[in-house]
Amino acid sequence: LMKGREGEKEAAAKKKDSAVSAKYKDGLSFESGDGKFKAAINGRVHTDYRSFDYSEGKNNAAVVGAGNSIQSNLSGNQSQLSDGFELRRARLGFKANFKDYYEGEVVADLTDSSTTIDVGYLNIAWWKQAQFKMGIFKMPMNLEELTSSNNIDFMERSFVNGLAPGKEIGAMIHGTPFTGLTYALAMSNGNGKTRETDLREDGKDVIGRVTANFAEMMDNKEMVLHAGASFSQGDQYLGSGATAVAFGSARTEGRGATFMTGPSLTGGLNRTLDRSRLGLEGAVAYGPFKAQAEWMQLNNDFKTAVRSYDLDTENWYAEALWTI
Repeated sequence: LMKGREGEKEAAAKKKDSAVSAKYKDGLSFESGDGKFKAAINGRVHTDYRSFDYSEGKNNAAVVGAGNSIQSNLSGNQSQLSDGFELRRARLGFKANFKDYYEGEVVADLTDSSTTIDVGYLNIAWWKQAQFKMGIFKMPMNLEELTSSNNIDFMERSFVNGLAPGKEIGAMIHGTPFTGLTYALAMSNGNGKTRETDLREDGKDVIGRVTANFAEMMDNKEMVLHAGASFSQGDQYLGSGATAVAFGSARTEGRGATFMTGPSLTGGLNRTLDRSRLGLEGAVAYGPFKAQAEWMQLNNDFKTAVRSYDLDTENWYAEALWTI
């Protein structure tokens, strides 16, 4: 009888370990009884209404006048500057963890007419100090970019974000050597969420970032003292014909007019562009107060048939918030 009872207990324990429970917290999540498997379904929908102060019923020369830079950027499409509702973000994702070592995530972007992959990666954490990530993910450079759009401080990210790499296809090694210190070193195609398309210049972007939270190092859980530095280096082939040099891009807070576009190059002998970026970041938080700042420099080095260019673009922001 005692042996039979022990067998029943073992069978019940195994059943409990293999059972999967579901709960709702920041999305619908599932977890096995032994905690070795976790999964979550989540997403977001962000909707905006934007209003622009232009005279209705009139030909606003400042916006649609011939030869105007905004008009050239819009390419005749005035919908970006029209009052109206906008589906800013619509994403649906699935994230899973297995045996504390493997993490995968796939997020679909539903804002376009055709569904595209926004994020899709596999992270392997055999060692917490040296983890490996592969797929489409946020490159380790800009603090704002690495902050979820659900948690950014303002409705839109700053112009610094326009200079930094975003979600790209690549691979990365990253980790936490000790408490409060993180590092990341990634290699990517350097052209967003698309694959490499040119055989003549196949240099990849190398992107690195190091951060330190000094409060965490001092075991102070009441505040954040964050500092970080990042860089990127890579080559791009500009193609033939007239090509606009990518200085990054920036739009007004209303996401209407796009500006900060580079010159068009024609007849260049060497169509290779050397692009490098350098970033600094810092944040202090205590209780309801937070201050944060970032600076980034983008350098484009290239040649045409006429001359050589070595052009820098710099952006920075500083913000302070009090959470009510």
